[in-house]
Amino acid sequence: MNISNNNKATNNDDNTLEVIEPLQTMRTADNNDKICKDSASKSNYNDDGVCEMNDMLQNMSTDDKDSNVSLCANCGKEGANNICNKCQQVKYCNAVCKKVHKKKHKKDCEEHTRRAAELHDIELFKQPPPHNEDCPICFLRLPTLEEGRRYQSCCGKVICSGCSYAPVYDNQGNEVDNDKCPFCRTLDPDSNEEAIKRIMKRVKAGDAEALYNVGCHYQEGSYGLPRDIDKALELFHRAGELGHANAYCSIGAAYESGTGVEVDNEKAVHYYELGAIRGDIYARYNLGLNEEEAGNTERALKHWMVAVKAGDNDSLKEIKDMYSEGDASKEDYMKALQLYQEYLSEIKSDQRDKAAAASESYRYY
Repeated sequence: MNISNNNKATNNDDNTLEVIEPLQTMRTADNNDKICKDSASKSNYNDDGVCEMNDMLQNMSTDDKDSNVSLCANCGKEGANNICNKCQQVKYCNAVCKKVHKKKHKKDCEEHTRRAAELHDIELFKQPPPHNEDCPICFLRLPTLEEGRRYQSCCGKVICSGCSYAPVYDNQGNEVDNDKCPFCRTLDPDSNEEAIKRIMKRVKAGDAEALYNVGCHYQEGSYGLPRDIDKALELFHRAGELGHANAYCSIGAAYESGTGVEVDNEKAVHYYELGAIRGDIYARYNLGLNEEEAGNTERALKHWMVAVKAGDNDSLKEIKDMYSEGDASKEDYMKALQLYQEYLSEIKSDQRDKAAAASESYRYY
């Protein structure tokens, strides 16, 4: 293909500019350096912005080194690594300095702790986004209840119980064998070994849902896998790190019951909170129970309100009981009912109702 002279000229000019511009930049930088050097003897350059910028660049490495040095809040010595246990904000070189500085630090410590608790509650009680995406077949919101959805290990999709139960049709609209994945049309596994083989491929691919499901199989000793709580917890941790909210709830339940680990209520609450923040209603429900048992009915109500909006019927029942016992107002209960009805309007469908009527295993609310 011929190239016109005009195009060649344009390209050459562009190349020339690409060479000239760096040279001009270099000359400008040299001039700026000269100005800054001369500024020591010429007071009219003392406030020049270019000089200030160069000074900042020259001092950046020194500033970075200084910012990484840990100083004792009491005596100012370097190398402090003894942190205030309460606020986690200041450091000391030893326990003696921490004790000496305690009275002086008390007010700031309480303020830091109060503010940290406020920020934590803001994150904890805000309504998280829906934990599940829409069903990839009917495009309706996936139900929160686990029975209302199915994980397909062949393609890694999560579909609703209605689409899982519904007949499968070919391209001509004829009903075909229903023992296929409704999404990718892969035949269902014919044995536990085949099912595990498929899901293990998804585990290797870093599929959080697959990691969680295999963790459940190890926890229960199902699908031919041995019961191995340590392996289950390892998989739950990996799934949680990839954003799986239910996995954190399972870890919290293990610490609460002492399944495979020592009972640790603080750790249980920590993992329940991680799950709740990411949208798990079971973790949120358990946090509400803990708060109610501790006498913090207001915080329990806040947890259950968030869970109801996400579709948790058990939390709705708890709010009803609180209303009956005088721990929640009529307005609270009416609001909870409204939130739950809004959730149902997003997930209900005739096909899902047919599936639920056919089997309890397809129940979705």
